[in-house]
Amino acid sequence: MDQPASAYFMEDRHDPNEAHTLSVLVQNEPGVLARVIGLFSGRGYNIESLTVSETEHAKHMSRITIVTTGTPMVIQQIKHQLDRMIPVYRVVDMTLTGRSIERELAMVKVKGTGDPRAEALRLAEAFKARVIDATTESFIFEITGASDKIDQFVALMVPLGLVEVSRTGVAAISRGPEGM
Repeated sequence: MDQPASAYFMEDRHDPNEAHTLSVLVQNEPGVLARVIGLFSGRGYNIESLTVSETEHAKHMSRITIVTTGTPMVIQQIKHQLDRMIPVYRVVDMTLTGRSIERELAMVKVKGTGDPRAEALRLAEAFKARVIDATTESFIFEITGASDKIDQFVALMVPLGLVEVSRTGVAAISRGPEGM
């Protein structure tokens, strides 16, 4: 085994990457989203999912829900950097609270006729997906649920004639009477 070139022995750390859902309450003003995204891109952090919407119109507040991956140290650094931004009121790591509900919506277009078409309808029923558009050659299904449920549904549609998928990204909220 080769020794490092340093006089100090450096321990190899291989902390596993973890996915975390961060809920960020911000002032709804121009440029806020760009600054938040700039924090991620400027440091090379990846965003797996991003959802933004105004949540309190009278107070001009928006909620940004970000799913990102990294080591525990990187996640902690992201949270601290977000917390220091001026238009950010609060950052909550929904993954650590353990009391949150996460959902996503997807529209899935599948083409086909005959047996594949019937199988797509049967699977859609099993996954509680709704048909929101139908022609003689295709369906568009609407499915909501946890991201892994949507991933499974999409994977099953591939051999049946999957054409395209449009996903909203994760929305998350904590359980119980307390708000963010």
